[in-house]
Order: sequence, then structure tokens, then C-alpha cells
Amino acid sequence: MNEERSRAPLQDELERDLTFRWDDLRPVTADLPGTGGRIRAEPDDFDVREIPAYLPEGRGSHTYARVEKVGLTTRDLVSVLVAAGVPDRSIGVAGLKDKHARSEQWLSVPNACAQAIEALAQAPGVRVLEVSRHRNKLGIGHLKGNRFTIRIRDVVDDAEVRARDVLAALALRGAPNYVGPQRFGRFGRNAIDGYRVLYGERVPGGVRLRRFFVAALQSWLFNALLAGRVRDGRYQSVVAGDWARKHDTGGTFEVVDAALEAPRALALAISATIPLYGSRVRPSAAEAGKAEQALLERLGLRWEQFRQRRGDRRITRLVGLDTSVSVEPGALLIGFTLPKGSYATTLLREITKVQVDVPLDSPGGDDG
Repeated sequence: MNEERSRAPLQDELERDLTFRWDDLRPVTADLPGTGGRIRAEPDDFDVREIPAYLPEGRGSHTYARVEKVGLTTRDLVSVLVAAGVPDRSIGVAGLKDKHARSEQWLSVPNACAQAIEALAQAPGVRVLEVSRHRNKLGIGHLKGNRFTIRIRDVVDDAEVRARDVLAALALRGAPNYVGPQRFGRFGRNAIDGYRVLYGERVPGGVRLRRFFVAALQSWLFNALLAGRVRDGRYQSVVAGDWARKHDTGGTFEVVDAALEAPRALALAISATIPLYGSRVRPSAAEAGKAEQALLERLGLRWEQFRQRRGDRRITRLVGLDTSVSVEPGALLIGFTLPKGSYATTLLREITKVQVDVPLDSPGGDDG
């Protein structure tokens, strides 16, 4: 990576800033009370199922397996396949699933390694639900999204009403697309290591982990800019210089006349995007760009330091989540669908007003 070689201007205050904290990310429904409660008391309390972008055709050079796992990460599944003789780079997955959950996902291996699927079937905590074939290796991002069913235990007495009120408000305002704590590591500090990478300082791990740390810094910048929009009333609108995305087609365009586009933003037809800087994504112009530049300057960063990344634009709001609420003894069952790259913890924080999956050394670390 072609990094800056001067020492990163990291002081204690800046390190604190770059550590993930829910308190820094204002809820969109701060005006509504939460349900309280806790998640992940048991693996079955957090159920996630992939919605694939396509299904295997039944023929081709790659064997696909639909797998259900409990108490394992996706990397654990990959390790089983590697131990069974599959080269690591030949294994395909569409997304990474949490350890503390019951989850379902597809994996792929070359047909020459198809016998390794039997090793998966024998692994504790794994069930192979379906095997088929397809022409290509499964790749990261080859999915539409995920369907979640989450049990929230120990909620307040009127939790159902509160949950429905929050979800109704989010249906009108859009759900915030904050990047959740998983991206920032057990101690919420991955963005700090990403900052050091940009300045050429030594951090643990190889090239892949260094890229992940920079991605965490990109995500931190996104969260900070989105939180600023929530605080100052720009969340449900667009401003000059924004690149807005159409929710129906995914098309993106630059906002020149914010007043002209305001009705579409309020109606959730479009939402602003925020840049994840890279060679193909530069800062926004006009009012949107001023906010971005002010944040970079406060941190002692320049967008050019991300030029080894490809870059992208991440939408600020989520719509059409197909939510459901039901009551169980002592618990709520919440169902919703999220597009790929979005975090269930963000929506759960809006509902519960609890610091869901908060990193270990953050205040209130037992809340999650």
C-alpha cells in the first residue's frame, strides 16, 4: 500500500474520538422511548438468513452448499473446508455471519473439492441443508440482503407498543444506515489502526487486515457525517453537493437545487449518500463537501490518503424493511429485512434504546 510516511498525529483525544461509541451516534427516533431488553441471551435469539442474489442453476464447475450454523463464524466454516483439502482462495462466500447466532448462508467450492462438503456436514453446530452446482464461484456481495428474526428478552411492560411506534416512525423517516460495532472490533478501535495505516505506522496483521482497518476508518467517517446530519436536521433532506440515490432504481445523481429535491427526499424516494473515500470517490461539492472537509481537517486527514482504496458511496437511509412485531412470554420477536452491508444492531438500537453489542471497553459494556 502506498501510504503516507509521516507520523500519524494521534493524541489521546483523537484516539477517543476514533473509538466506536453508540453515544456518538444519535438515534433517529430519540423522541420515542425504547423497549429496553437484551439480545443474544441464546443463539436462537438472533436468527439471520441470507437472501441470495441468485440461486445455483444445478450445473457448472462449482459446488454450492446451503448451510445452517450455530455458534460458529463464517471463517470457522471456511477453516473446516481448508482442513478437508480445499484451497482457501477457492472457497466462496457471499457474506460473513456472526458467531453468536443461528444463521443460514451459501458457500461454494470447486467441483473437484465437492467431497469436502461432507466434512462440513460432520462439523458440530453445522447442518448442510442443500447442495447444488453453479457456473461461478460465490463472491462477497453476491446477495440481496438478509432476513433477521430477533428475540429481545427482559423488555418493559409496554414494549410491543413502543416497538411498533419506533418502526412506524422509521417507516416515515427512513432507518439510519450507521455501520454497526462489529466493523470496529471487540474494543471498538479498528478505526484507530486504520488511521495509523494511512500514515505508514506499523499495525498488527498482514495486508488483508490492514485493508480491513482502513475500511473501519472509512466507516467511522461515514458514521460521524451521518450523525451530524441527524443532529442538525439534515437527515430527512438533501443539500447542495450531495450525491442522492433513488431508492427504486439505485440511480445516483448530484444535487444542485436542494429545494427542488426536498419533496422527494421527504417522501423517501431519494436519500443522500456519504462517500467512503477512494480512487473513484472524491469529496462532495458545495454544502455537503464543506461538512466532509471540516471533519477531515479536524482529524488531520486528506481524502487523497485513501487513494489506494477503490471507494464507494453509502446511502444514509434504509426503506422497505418488511418489519414485524410479535409478543412472547417475557420477550418481543422482531422481524425485518436489510440490504447487504447494513447492520441489524443499528435497527435494534433504535427499537431498544440500548447500546447493542457495545465494544468491551466502552461505557455500559454489559448492555449488549
